[in-house]
Amino acid sequence: MTQPTTFADLTLDPDLRPGLNALDYTALTPIQAQALPAILDGRDVIAQAPTGSGKTAAFGLGVLQRVDARNVKTQALVLCPTRELADQVGKQLRRLATGIANLKLSVLCGGIPLAPQLTSLAQHAPQVVVGTPGRVLELVQKNALDLRGVRTLVLDEADRMLDMGFDEPIRALVKRTPK
Repeated sequence: MTQPTTFADLTLDPDLRPGLNALDYTALTPIQAQALPAILDGRDVIAQAPTGSGKTAAFGLGVLQRVDARNVKTQALVLCPTRELADQVGKQLRRLATGIANLKLSVLCGGIPLAPQLTSLAQHAPQVVVGTPGRVLELVQKNALDLRGVRTLVLDEADRMLDMGFDEPIRALVKRTPK
């Protein structure tokens, strides 16, 4: 089978098309062409590519394809090493998800007051969580965030998170997600 070259070549949920159109995404980058078919098939993927190569759109489309916005529980968790990267990833996923009605995406990071995050989580669970390992683990330990419904886990810049000493929080979080 040949690699896809455009987003139109992929079997994507129609609700993802408005986000792709708004971002003017038509042609796949090399990392997207290699990774997206496997991601959309639900296979595990380890990918490495330079900044600006389209990795976030690749894993983001996979995350959003698998989320059921009618199901009000956390279904996807994206862990990032820094608040800045989590904010960037959250913004990109929100742009890609513009066509998905009733999707709640929460960015949960340290360095931000905890109370508003607790209030938001108490209202209803986000289907997608993007955050830093320490804050996400803190919210899980406070029983404010339930990861038992997670079907998709992304470790963005996993090597950097391990270099920063997040190996224990990541292990603790992975243990709380379904096998």
